[in-house]
Amino acid sequence: MRKLVALPVLSADALSSVAYGPEAMLAVLVLAGTAGLRYSVPIAATIAFLMLAVGVSYRQTIRAYPHGGGSYIVATANLGRLPGLAAAAGLTTDYILTVAVSIASGMEAVTSAVPSLRGDVVPIGLAVIGVLLAGNLRGVRQAGVLFAAPTYAFVLAVLALIAFGLYDAAGHGFQPTAAPQSTATEGVGLLLVLRAFASGSTAMTGIEAISNAVPAFQPIEWRNARTTLTWMVGLLIVLFAGTVALVHLDGVVPDARETVLSQLAHRAFGPGFGYVFTQAATAAILLLAANTAYNDFPRVLYLLARDNQAPRIFLRLGDRLAFSNGILVLSVAAAAIYAAFDGMTAPLIPLYAVGVFLAFTLSQTGMVVHWWRLRDRHWRKSLIFNAVGALLSAIVLVTAAITKFTSGAWFAALVVGLFILVATRIRHHYEQVAAALALHPHAVEVPGRALTRQRPRDGAPAPSAEAKAEGEREAESEAESEETPEEIHPLLIVPIAALDLAGMRALAYAASLRQPVLALHISASEEEARRFRAYWNLWGDHLPLKILLSPYRTIVAPLVNYIESLHDQRPDLTLTVVLPEIVVRHRRHRLLHNRLAPRLRRALRPLPKIVVTTVPFHV
Repeated sequence: MRKLVALPVLSADALSSVAYGPEAMLAVLVLAGTAGLRYSVPIAATIAFLMLAVGVSYRQTIRAYPHGGGSYIVATANLGRLPGLAAAAGLTTDYILTVAVSIASGMEAVTSAVPSLRGDVVPIGLAVIGVLLAGNLRGVRQAGVLFAAPTYAFVLAVLALIAFGLYDAAGHGFQPTAAPQSTATEGVGLLLVLRAFASGSTAMTGIEAISNAVPAFQPIEWRNARTTLTWMVGLLIVLFAGTVALVHLDGVVPDARETVLSQLAHRAFGPGFGYVFTQAATAAILLLAANTAYNDFPRVLYLLARDNQAPRIFLRLGDRLAFSNGILVLSVAAAAIYAAFDGMTAPLIPLYAVGVFLAFTLSQTGMVVHWWRLRDRHWRKSLIFNAVGALLSAIVLVTAAITKFTSGAWFAALVVGLFILVATRIRHHYEQVAAALALHPHAVEVPGRALTRQRPRDGAPAPSAEAKAEGEREAESEAESEETPEEIHPLLIVPIAALDLAGMRALAYAASLRQPVLALHISASEEEARRFRAYWNLWGDHLPLKILLSPYRTIVAPLVNYIESLHDQRPDLTLTVVLPEIVVRHRRHRLLHNRLAPRLRRALRPLPKIVVTTVPFHV
């Protein structure tokens, strides 16, 4: 991506937090009345400094990980598996809440302009999540002017709002307007200030996005990513600080019926085009911010599944080359949370802060270890930047966990703990299965003779159209009309994902039927194909092998396409697909293993003379 496109696309999550971050801070301070609101400016200044420090530290992450350095990757590589899982837990809760909070805040922007919709925020919000689900399952991607426009519109609207507000304030010497009198329900104390600081710090969510997407930039990727990150942090600080300054100057206080940003837009632009444009741009960027989670959440689950710490169904790409299972999980979880909190933003904020700053803290701590081990040029400067980012993020994390524990932070901490426990148990199960499937010198072997009768010729030229049509007519006339064994001409196809005991048993079973057998392997790359070929030459080189390349790691589609091509070339053959199947002892483990046979049966059912069978391997 060009920087002009990457900036709005990857900054949507961070910049959109201006719509709810300052308001979350003010909603805490207003509990202490006018005396509490006086602390808004110093707290906002502290948060702005935190944004700058974390942004600078992520510049070091981009330099160290030019191929993408998300919190999970950095923490796992430098701190170990359990800290990596904790970072992944923080990221997944962050992405789920990004959808819920962005939709809730977007609905508040809409209802501020159209109050009559206030009673329907839950069904409308759930419908929006449904639209995001459908769009992402169909392969919608963040690219081009379509996805850049909402962010640029929002930045333009808020900058215009700040400019109008400051110009108006200059007319009366920047004297703050007295805020409306409000009844104080709490006293101004350290706990209140820390709670406001933790709530306002949620305006930093999304800063990590650019470090995750370095490969998406045009060359030189890491340099363009660092430049884009600098612009994003600069814009975030300006928009955040400008919004809080206007709130202070105009005496605006949070109102359950209208957002703070809506109140400021009303004062600056009146009810005309400027106000409508600001609210529409706010709703649009929040919707785009929700959609960013649909790219990042499935990717984290993919990385976890690749490391055997999540079910392998999250490795699977759908027909539209999207991680469909991760998209479904994200939509269901976000919809459940959104509905449980009645589409309100304020109660979701305490849950938000813990996940965001847990990932920040572990990522930056991992970078400190990285520089300490590497010690290349300028490593001391980079280590100091990351150490400052880690320290400040840890302070916010501890502050949010303590001050908001009873408000919902306990639930976020519980989810993180359960996530680590479940991921650890999943890894333990996969390790047990791998040990049970591992080949050894006395492993089951297929017969030593080569069974190649009626083997399909992979390099043979495709039949002519006339020959193919004649073959199809003959096949249609005798399809599934065999009534004696002599009339059946079988070919057994054994898909092999890996050379293990389950695969060898399926091969042995197929070869024992004394019919032509073809082993079929699907590789994601040429390198993986060469590696499998070497293993095959060592363990299973008794039967012909066909290797298919599937760079997107899809399995069913290449299998179906190849079997259909064989069926078209040799309609006289009865094709039997023999699948190794792992049978687990406990029902809860079934979701951890791909159920390939039912999917193949559904895909091949329309074709005659194709049989799908399984050879179970119990573990």
